[in-house]
Amino acid sequence: MKNIFKYLITFMLAAFARAVVRRYKPRIVMVTGSVGKTSTKDAVAAVLAERFYIWKSEKNFNTEFGVPYTILGLGAGNPFENPLLWFTVFKRALVLLFLPNHYPNMLVLEVGADKPGDLSRILRIVAPDAVVVTRLPEIPVHVEAYDSPEAVREEEFSPAYSLSAGAPLIVSIDDQYALDGAVRTSARILSYGVSDDAMVSIRDAGFYESEGKVLGMKASVVVNGEKENLVVKGSVGTAQLLPAAAALATASAFDIPLSEALKSLNNYEPPPGRGRLLAGKNGSIIIDDSYNASPAAVEEALATLKSFPPPAGGRTRRIAVLGDMLELGRYSVMEHERIGALARGSADFVVAVGIRARAFANGSGTEVMTFNSASAAAAALPALAREGDVILVKGSQSIRMERVVEALLANPSDASLLVRQEREWKRRI
Repeated sequence: MKNIFKYLITFMLAAFARAVVRRYKPRIVMVTGSVGKTSTKDAVAAVLAERFYIWKSEKNFNTEFGVPYTILGLGAGNPFENPLLWFTVFKRALVLLFLPNHYPNMLVLEVGADKPGDLSRILRIVAPDAVVVTRLPEIPVHVEAYDSPEAVREEEFSPAYSLSAGAPLIVSIDDQYALDGAVRTSARILSYGVSDDAMVSIRDAGFYESEGKVLGMKASVVVNGEKENLVVKGSVGTAQLLPAAAALATASAFDIPLSEALKSLNNYEPPPGRGRLLAGKNGSIIIDDSYNASPAAVEEALATLKSFPPPAGGRTRRIAVLGDMLELGRYSVMEHERIGALARGSADFVVAVGIRARAFANGSGTEVMTFNSASAAAAALPALAREGDVILVKGSQSIRMERVVEALLANPSDASLLVRQEREWKRRI
């Protein structure tokens, strides 16, 4: 009965959303891919907001439920958790359809696929005028629901096939899968990435420091031969520069000058749980990457941990606190063992959280501590933190690694900066 109700509600939301799009005809920028969608969506929205009246997806509302919710201009509340919100949803839809409204002329929509057919259902609700594709890795998340990794990548790329001839398609030049898909379209391809051949090229990436303290990332950015400096504060890792690069490519697609787009990025802040820097107990530093975990994302996070600069005149002990990587299906054992080897080569100490993460303990060299749950790890780890430690925390969202981050915080009030702090998440075991 519950599934029938959810189907009917989703069907009605889709119908309302289609009608609203037909009435107001906003331009649609879709952000798709396996890694970095929410960060990229936020960066793209930041540069476009200076020229357009936009709405963007709240958080990572990227499903056939979340996309209509964004189109209807609703907040981040979940009516499945609070049924009283359904009155607000339907009232909002009727107001948009039957009364005069100042509706956005552009929507920035994050779209995602957990299972086959998810994106085709979203594309029946709304079609894109421009598409931004983030990374499509070798072993993507949610692969257990698909026949193969190729099937995941093909679905995640599928919004690009809906573009009209000459419409902007923004892709990572460093991702061969995205490039291979792009040449099969009639879209206008704009590339970004660390390669010198990219239209928006990130060069000389490194840590942004002030007074001996790491505050974020910095790089030179070259756009059509024009060179400027780029700084992203609050998060670390080369991957944190790529959303800004994608946003600059999108700005170029809509004829926004580089100087204006870079100024707009001053309003961009990486979302919670994506490489965010936080003050930890006993003078430690936390790299909070607890939002989610796929093999490609964990690999990038470990590279960041390994290269993190030591404090002035001191030595850094690098600690990797890694939870299970879920939804990998038959690739799970192989990928956990591979990431375990990388972790032992990147950290002085590895903490494995979850049943699958026990594979991180296989092999020799780095000391490994294991816990069955994030709650157990959260109880034990604060006592281990020392001054100068850099502690990376990462894992799939169901493992709830934000609990570990919260336990390690020097300032309990910083818990408001973490992922999954909503009441419904906090109630879950």
